[in-house]
Amino acid sequence: MNALYRMLVILTCCPMIGTSLTAADPQAAASQPKKPNFIIISIDDLGYADIGPFGCSRHKTPHLDRMAGEGRKLTCFYAAPVCSPSRASLMTGSYPKRALPIPHVLFPENPIGLHPDEVTIAEILKGQGYATGIVGKWHLGDQPEFLPTRQGFDYYFGLPYSNDMGPAADGIKSNLGAALPKNAGKKQQPPLPLMRNETVIARVRQKEQTELVTSYTQEAIHFISQHKDQPFFLYLPHSAVHFPLYPGEAFQGHSGNGLYSDWTEEVDWSVGQVLDAVRDMQLAENTFVLFTSDNGGSLRHGAINEPLKGGKGSTWEGGMRVPTIAWWPGKIPAGSTSDEVCGMIDMLPTLTAMASAELPQDRQLDGRDIWPLLGNTPDAKSPHDVYYFFRGLNLEAIRKGDWKLHLKNNELYNLLTDIGESQNVAADYPDVVSQLQQIAIEMNKDLGTKDIGPGVRALGKVETGLPLIDRNGSVREGFQPR
Repeated sequence: MNALYRMLVILTCCPMIGTSLTAADPQAAASQPKKPNFIIISIDDLGYADIGPFGCSRHKTPHLDRMAGEGRKLTCFYAAPVCSPSRASLMTGSYPKRALPIPHVLFPENPIGLHPDEVTIAEILKGQGYATGIVGKWHLGDQPEFLPTRQGFDYYFGLPYSNDMGPAADGIKSNLGAALPKNAGKKQQPPLPLMRNETVIARVRQKEQTELVTSYTQEAIHFISQHKDQPFFLYLPHSAVHFPLYPGEAFQGHSGNGLYSDWTEEVDWSVGQVLDAVRDMQLAENTFVLFTSDNGGSLRHGAINEPLKGGKGSTWEGGMRVPTIAWWPGKIPAGSTSDEVCGMIDMLPTLTAMASAELPQDRQLDGRDIWPLLGNTPDAKSPHDVYYFFRGLNLEAIRKGDWKLHLKNNELYNLLTDIGESQNVAADYPDVVSQLQQIAIEMNKDLGTKDIGPGVRALGKVETGLPLIDRNGSVREGFQPR
């Protein structure tokens, strides 16, 4: 982050300052309204219809059914087509291309990542006295300069990138019980590390893959318990249900519908455990929880995106519209639904406003405060007149109101009547096509439709990217367990 904003964060986080204010006027401190806690649970590659509240009948998700019954479904919540861009968007409140200009995703040893000058949700909330923790998959850079502990998080436990990024010989390229690929012995990606803060604590092989959901759940609940007496922000990005599929031992065969269903049901169990912990600690009335997915489901690995077209990696609705539930008993209306356009880019501004914090003023943000949509403000509408669908560096589609134009072939769809993008009506509405094409021309002056535009911020870079565990199994110096 920039020097001025970093100084403000340090000043507002300083325990001595907080203590002196409380001592000077304890009644004033006691009268201050308690800031809400925040939990964001993000599943990896979960399909739009993979859970009961969004129409799934294949997997049993009783805890998410209850969450939706007590909260609000967001049926038009957009992520990005793939992992790293989506997480950058969530953390920075910006379109992924603005904050992390890469063509696809980040890989082990990459000498690039989210720039240290980016201001994340964690940094803003930390400046308001929040305890900040991430339990799960980071995927915004694995070099020391890019780790979550350098981006406002007090605590980190999890994988620095996807659970399929490692050597085939460790079972990282094949599902539970499947034969290893024929090239398993060849030199490939470095071993997959499990980290606590900035220390590698384990090499992840098949057994460790099956323990990820349980480990993440236990760590998340421990973090909540540790910080229940102060405001906290917990980011829980699961590695499930990303390929390779490794449900925990208690859930293997549990669904009767295969590994993908088993792992989906284990994720549902995890959500239930976290929400039960919040209830048991009597934090529910002061805790906002968002459940979502980082991108559309991967169809080839078993996800269900119906009735949407396409899946992970695409800018069809099935690639970017993700199943999302907002929960806050007493604040968010139970059993409700919003069809208004919103997404990952809106989380930073929304949580910032809910914490009575200030947004950074030295950069452009694309997200907006969507609390009116969450809290059921009468006649609340989406703050986005236009929404942009980037795949890597390319702008592939634009949505304005119910109209969505895919730019490559100028295909036009009305999402109100055709959510599955099955009927191209461009020939019937040439004026709408022309209007959306003009919007694309204007965006080219900002982020660029293919190349890097003037509104794109710098990518974080180091001179040389090194693995956290080298291919001989040695942990990189400085990351050894103490």
